[in-house]
Amino acid sequence: MKLRLLYLSKFYLLTVAIFLMAKVGFMLCNLGEETFTAGDVLDVVCHGLSLDLSTSLYFLILPFLLTIASIWTSVPRWVFTSYYLLIALAFALAFVADTSLYPFWHFKLDASCLQYLETPSDAMASVTSGYLFMRLMGLIGLMGLIGAGYIWLAGYPTSGQGRWWESLVYLAFMPIFVIGIRGGLSESTTNIGQVYFSQHQFLNHAAVNPVFSFLSSFEKTASHVPDYTFMSEAEREKAMSGLYPTESQQPDTLLNTQRPNIVVILMESCGGVFTRLEGSPDVMPRLNRLMDEGISFDSCYANSWRTDRGTVCTYSGYPSFPTSSVMKMPSKTHLLPGLARSLSQAGYHTHYLYGGDINFTNMRSYLVGTGFEKLTWKKDYSNEDQHTSKWGVRDDITFSTLTRLLLEPEAGPLFVGFSTLSSHEPWDVPQQQLDDPMLNAFNYLDHCIGNLIDTLRRSPQWDNTLIILLPDHGIDYQGIEQHDRRHNHIPFVWTGGAIRHPRHITTICNQTDLPATLLGQLGLDHSDYRFSRDVMSQNYRYPFAVHTFNNGISMIDSTGFALYDLNANQLMIAESDHSEQLIHTGMAILQSASQDLKALGP
Repeated sequence: MKLRLLYLSKFYLLTVAIFLMAKVGFMLCNLGEETFTAGDVLDVVCHGLSLDLSTSLYFLILPFLLTIASIWTSVPRWVFTSYYLLIALAFALAFVADTSLYPFWHFKLDASCLQYLETPSDAMASVTSGYLFMRLMGLIGLMGLIGAGYIWLAGYPTSGQGRWWESLVYLAFMPIFVIGIRGGLSESTTNIGQVYFSQHQFLNHAAVNPVFSFLSSFEKTASHVPDYTFMSEAEREKAMSGLYPTESQQPDTLLNTQRPNIVVILMESCGGVFTRLEGSPDVMPRLNRLMDEGISFDSCYANSWRTDRGTVCTYSGYPSFPTSSVMKMPSKTHLLPGLARSLSQAGYHTHYLYGGDINFTNMRSYLVGTGFEKLTWKKDYSNEDQHTSKWGVRDDITFSTLTRLLLEPEAGPLFVGFSTLSSHEPWDVPQQQLDDPMLNAFNYLDHCIGNLIDTLRRSPQWDNTLIILLPDHGIDYQGIEQHDRRHNHIPFVWTGGAIRHPRHITTICNQTDLPATLLGQLGLDHSDYRFSRDVMSQNYRYPFAVHTFNNGISMIDSTGFALYDLNANQLMIAESDHSEQLIHTGMAILQSASQDLKALGP
C-alpha cells in the first residue's frame, strides 16, 4: 500500500511542479513584451498555486482508479505510459499555444482559439514559417521532457498483494478529490479569478493555469449565447433608461446631400495610437490631414478587440460580448439590423469588398444575412494577387478595386463596405518607409487611403461621395494594451465631397453609433438599431462609450475611465468616484444585450 500511495503522491506533485515551471517559462518567454521582477515571479507562483493544485487533481483521477484496480489485478505498464504520453502532449500543446498567443491576444488560452482552426490558413497568416517551425520543435521537445518525467520520476504502481481494506482506504480519499477539484466547501468554486492579485494584468494572467483556463472556457465558447445577470430586471431597466434613444431629434446636419454614394472603410487594427489622436502625427499623415479636412469624431472608442466583433459593431450597431462572437451565430445574425439592408431599402446597391477569406469566422453568412447583395473577396482575384500577402490580397490592390467601383456609373446610389487587411501581423507590405515594421504597415495603409482620396477628388463622383473611415478595433502598441483607455481610442472620420464643411466633434461616442448617426443624416429610420445612438441628435444627452474584452468590460464618460475584470469580479481601474456607477451602467448594457441576443431566433 505504501508503494502505491507513494506513486500517487509522486504523480500528483510532479504534475503540480510541471504547472509551476510552466508559469516561470511563460513569464520568461514574454520578457521582451512585459517587465517584472524576481519577486513578481515568486508572487505569480504562490498566488497561482491553488489553481494548479486543483487542476492537477483532474489528471490524477485515472491513475488513482488504475491504482485501485492494481490492488486486485495486474495493470500493464503500457496503459500508464500511454496516459503519460497523452497528457504530455496535452500539456505541451497548452503551454506552447498559451505562450505563443499571449503576445497577440493578451489573455490566457481558452476555447475561443478553436474557432480560428476552421480556416487554418487564415489563422496562421500572422506568423512566418520559421515562427511555426520553432513552435513545433518546442512542442515536440516539451512533450518529450514531460513524458520522460512521468515515466522516470512518477514511475508505475505495484500490482497485486492488496487487501480488501486497502480499497476502502482509497475510496475514502474520493471526497478529497471532490473538495480539491471544487476548491473547498464554500459557495465559490474553483475559478480563474481566485488567483488574481495584482493591478498589473500580466501578472494575473501569468498566475492562471492555461490548462484550466482552456477547459473551463468551453461553456463560454465564441458561438455560445452569453447569459449575464448582474442585477434585477427593475434595476436593469432603470439603468438603461434613456441610454439608447432610437429616434433622431433635429440632428445637426453634416452632409450637403441625403443620398450620396457611401463607403465604409474598416481599417484593420488602426487605433488612435497611430494618429494625432494619441500623439503620433508622422505614422499616418494623410489620415491626420483628413481629420482636419473632413468631419472627425475625436472622442470615439472601439467596442471590441477582434475583427469579427468589430465588424458586427460597425454595420449592425450591435454590442460586443466578452467571450462570445455574434458573427459566429448564423441563426442570430440574419435577424440583426444592418446598414446594407437599411440602405438597400432606401434604393442603394450594396457591395462588400475584402481581400481575405470571406468565410473566416462566418463573415459571409453575416454579410449576406444583413443585406450585402454582392461580395468581392480573395477568390475573385488572380492566383498571383491572392498570394501578395499572408492574409490574401494586399491593400493597394483592393483599394484599386474600390476606386473602380466608385468611378463606375450606377443606376442608383452605392453603398460599399470595405475591410482592409495589410495592417496586421506579419506586417508584410510592399513599401519600406519606416523602420518599425508595424508602423510601416500603417504608413502603407495611409498611403493607400491617400491615393484613393486623390483619385476621387479629380473625378465628378467626388461631390456625391461620402467616405467613412474607422478601424475594426484598436491594437496593442508600446505598452498600450486592452486595459489602457488609449487602446480603444479610434479615429472616426467622414470625408468626401458630400461633407458640408470640416468639423471636429468632441462628443464621446462608440463605434456602434455609426449606423444611427449615418441613417439620421440621411433622414432614414434607425429604430431597429437598439444599441446605436445618433451622436448628432438633440436627444443624445449622456455621452459614454463601452468596450468589452476577454473577459471584462470598460466604460468611459466625462468623469473618467473604469475597467472591470469579470474573472476576478473586481474593479481594476477607477479614475473617479463615479467609476462604480459607470461599471454598473456597463453591466446593465451587457445584461440587456444578452437578453436581446437570446430573443433573436433559436
